[in-house]
Amino acid sequence: MAAATATNLDFLAANIHGRRSRMAEGDRLDALARLRTVPDLVRVLLPRETAIVTSADLQRRLVRDLAAELSDLASYLGGPAGGLLAWLRTRFEVENLKILARGFAGGLAAADVRPHLIDLPGAPAPDPEPFVRAADFQAFVALVPDGPLRGGAARSADLYGDHPRSFALEAGLDRGYLAELRERARRVPDREHVLGVVRQEVQTFEMMLVSRGRFTWGLKADDLAPFGLTHGPFERMLSAHDLAELAQAAVGQAIDRLPAGGEEKIDTPTLEALAWDRYRRLANWTFRRSHMGLGAVVAYAALRRVELANLIRVSEGIRLGVGADAIRRLLIPQPGGEV
Repeated sequence: MAAATATNLDFLAANIHGRRSRMAEGDRLDALARLRTVPDLVRVLLPRETAIVTSADLQRRLVRDLAAELSDLASYLGGPAGGLLAWLRTRFEVENLKILARGFAGGLAAADVRPHLIDLPGAPAPDPEPFVRAADFQAFVALVPDGPLRGGAARSADLYGDHPRSFALEAGLDRGYLAELRERARRVPDREHVLGVVRQEVQTFEMMLVSRGRFTWGLKADDLAPFGLTHGPFERMLSAHDLAELAQAAVGQAIDRLPAGGEEKIDTPTLEALAWDRYRRLANWTFRRSHMGLGAVVAYAALRRVELANLIRVSEGIRLGVGADAIRRLLIPQPGGEV
């Protein structure tokens, strides 16, 4: 079995190098940003597709395609490695649950929530009706699939009780997903390369938790402490008195550098953009360094996630008619962001 897994990994690693060559990056991505209409973008990305005409439909298709690809990658491997790759797809299920959390906390009707949910291959979008009509927090949590995600949502009970907003539930769902992702990453071959990519996602979550929780919603450090996954780095970020101190604490953890332009340029969207830049850089480095190992496969999945984010931004920019220059400023990496 171990020999078969190694053979499958060799095949899969070779396969993802071919897939990487077809991704929308660099000049190819720049060319997409210069297109004038969403149908033009569809014709380039999905030349055989005739039914997609709107930006929203294209984005849904791109999400489903990546979810299907992650399932395909996982199918090559058994054991802990296959389990890790399969869990990466769960990120899209988490996003559906976070939309349901917003509907529940905001008192929305199911009809208002349903259009924002995405059907995934083999996992249709959940019916929003039971979630938005849940009698209370405990009833909502009981609807979350049993396991790490329900455990993460339950962790937010105290914060939700004091501040009944979706922020608490979303933080709990993300925390549950990432805790399981890190645990699975610790059990695979090529562990150090894999953990390098996973660690960046964890520390980005912690930085954004503090940025939004402390400095957007005005929550206290004690409110956010139960959601941390690291010790030293998270504690230093949590103790920051403002966004400038948070950015300083996050350098080398969630971001590579401070924003250009000084403290007045530091805000939550800028920190998030810098974290995406670092995520892409580390995934690129891991893809090259691991080369034929599991780290390269995990790095490829991370790079595909970045590609998806960029394609969504391109499609929205084209839909809104903002122009190629404005679209480029939204893409990952940010201009001047490569290190």
